[in-house]
Amino acid sequence: MFGISLNCSPHSVPGQEGSRHPVHSGTVLGYFLIFASAKLADSLRYFLSLSYFGKAYHGWQRQPNAVTVQEVLETALSTLLRNPIAIVGAGRTDTGVHAREYYAHFDFPDTLTDELVDRLNAFLPEDIVIHGLIPVPEEAHARFGAISRTYEYRIVQSKDPFLFDRAHLVKQQLDIEKMNQAAALLKTFQDFECFSKSNTDVRTFICQISEAFWKLDGHNLTFTIRADRFLRNMVRAIVGTLVDVGKGKLTLEDVKAIIKSKNRSEAGVSVPAKGLYLVRVEYPESILKVDG
Repeated sequence: MFGISLNCSPHSVPGQEGSRHPVHSGTVLGYFLIFASAKLADSLRYFLSLSYFGKAYHGWQRQPNAVTVQEVLETALSTLLRNPIAIVGAGRTDTGVHAREYYAHFDFPDTLTDELVDRLNAFLPEDIVIHGLIPVPEEAHARFGAISRTYEYRIVQSKDPFLFDRAHLVKQQLDIEKMNQAAALLKTFQDFECFSKSNTDVRTFICQISEAFWKLDGHNLTFTIRADRFLRNMVRAIVGTLVDVGKGKLTLEDVKAIIKSKNRSEAGVSVPAKGLYLVRVEYPESILKVDG
């Protein structure tokens, strides 16, 4: 054990009156997390399974001068365990994006029990929920160990006061059949630079898309896409492009040409983040075995 008292009680986020989002006091926790991020000898590794509603957050990844899910969770863990805890997430989600299923790992010298789940849920704000604490092999990695991720994008076609901050409103009639044909084309390509946020530092734009389809349920439309990895802004740019197909602005041949162009400006606009959900992260059974 480190034997360090962090004295980090939750308090309101500046500019968000009444918020319960805990943030670190000064820079003390930030300094300790630099040290804690290294794997400690004889420590145990744990996965946390969680969900979060992303409206109040500037994405998953910790960043200066902005509240993120990673920061809030690290603060909660560090406070409750009385040690500096650094966590590694399954991947970056952008500002306002939600996660129905998400995993993060951290290391701790002692054995932890499910009691920590209840303590975390009592400490965390209502828009972050911890579902489970899972001991995993020491080499297990929440980000690099994942073999696939699945996103959903939700569109409503009539005004709904209960979904205005959870889905994107598109009133125009859409050709769902054409949109599904265009979605199927995605599985025949691997280089998706045209859908990537510009000026990113990724080493490759290659992604293996294994599933992509639209499903209509009444006035609600959901796009599901599964791949081994995703580029920044990729899903929202794909959805914007496929919606243009549904509106008759683009043909299937246009979609092929856009992908081959590798030019972000050729693709459709990025749809709002509020409709995007990370819904599944898959790992080999050697890392994480999920019942059902």
